[in-house]
Amino acid sequence: MNNVRNWSLTVAVAGFLFGFDTVVISGANLPIKELWHTTPLFHGIFIMSMALWGTVFGALFGGIPCDKLGRKKTLFWIGILFLVSALGSALAPDPYTFSFFRFIGGIGVGASSVAAPIYISEISSAKNRGKLVALFQFNIVFGILIAFFSNYLFEGFGGTNDWRWMIGIVALPALIYSIIVLQIPDSPRWLLLKKRDDAAGLKVLEMIYSKEEALENFNEIKKDVVDGTVKETIFSNKYKWPVILAFLLAFFNQLSGINFILYYAPEILEMAGLASKESLLNSILIGLTNLIFTIIGMRLIDVLGRKQLMIIGSIGYIASLGMVALAFYTNLGAIVLMVSILLFIASHAIGQGAVIWVFISEIFPNNVRANGQSFGTGIHWIFAALITLAGPVVIDLFKVNPWPIFAFFAFMMVLQLVFVLFMMPETKGLSLEELEHKMLNHE
Repeated sequence: MNNVRNWSLTVAVAGFLFGFDTVVISGANLPIKELWHTTPLFHGIFIMSMALWGTVFGALFGGIPCDKLGRKKTLFWIGILFLVSALGSALAPDPYTFSFFRFIGGIGVGASSVAAPIYISEISSAKNRGKLVALFQFNIVFGILIAFFSNYLFEGFGGTNDWRWMIGIVALPALIYSIIVLQIPDSPRWLLLKKRDDAAGLKVLEMIYSKEEALENFNEIKKDVVDGTVKETIFSNKYKWPVILAFLLAFFNQLSGINFILYYAPEILEMAGLASKESLLNSILIGLTNLIFTIIGMRLIDVLGRKQLMIIGSIGYIASLGMVALAFYTNLGAIVLMVSILLFIASHAIGQGAVIWVFISEIFPNNVRANGQSFGTGIHWIFAALITLAGPVVIDLFKVNPWPIFAFFAFMMVLQLVFVLFMMPETKGLSLEELEHKMLNHE
């Protein structure tokens, strides 16, 4: 069990890089706008959302190296992408070079959201899978918190080059991660089903379980080997149900407005009357709330289950987003707005934040898990990119009073609650092979 926990923690560092790299741009947003005099549309496309288009690419195609090279090698190269992106973006002389290196980092983010949850789900048991895969999400929000904190510390550090330090610092954890991830073994399910290496697969299983349990798991996984020889697409009719579930979960994740609020937190808070430095400090508070409630979600996901956390989160979303819209509409002030945003972040962390990577990594059969994870995360990142791209334009459109933006997100969360109550199955406590049977037979 110690081996599984240590390997999971190592792989979950990819989530830290994911969170750090994704949100560090929030501190560079306004300085870059002033430095390169970007228009709202140009800024949305080339500065704020370019990394997310890289993320879409990394997510949609991340399943290919996961299957061909293995989960471990893919995770190593993800670290290298983060390293190159951080250094290139920090030294960029113009917005086009900057956007190119942000795109490279985005590929790392997208691929990590495929490879890391798959790896952890494939080495863990049914009783601890939710908690261990949620380590990835914990590290994402820890990375977000450190990004907000790092941005705050670098404010005023290098004058007009503050933003370069904010972005360049990501290179340090990226280098450390690339070294430590080489110490983990490959996924036993990949070794057995994709590489057809029974001896290596059994050896890893024996590092996880007792000899008897390892053999039992070995035989259960090997049942899928025949199916694994048949080349199938996740869009064949037999996989229709997990595809629908993955699409809707990923779609609603972004239509909550989570990335919009995380990316544009300083700007949104300034619109409520907070000064620039104060808004960056409040961004740290957002990151801290995210971290605390992610820990709570991790504790509960294998106890209450995925569906119950989604119900709790959905109700919290509706209440908090409604309050944000009302706070802007009636000018209730910055304190009410800040409390409402913190409630929103808490609702996300305990619901969608804790559940999404776990749920998508569970619902697809062994044979198509990498491609299924790519599909689910790809949908997630496509909508994240679209919302982030539109962010500067939408903020500019509603700069007098942005309440309609949050009212729209609240309405979408009502629809999410309907989806959770009537469509979403519970997946806790079942092995990946048992879940495969459940999904294919739509039980």
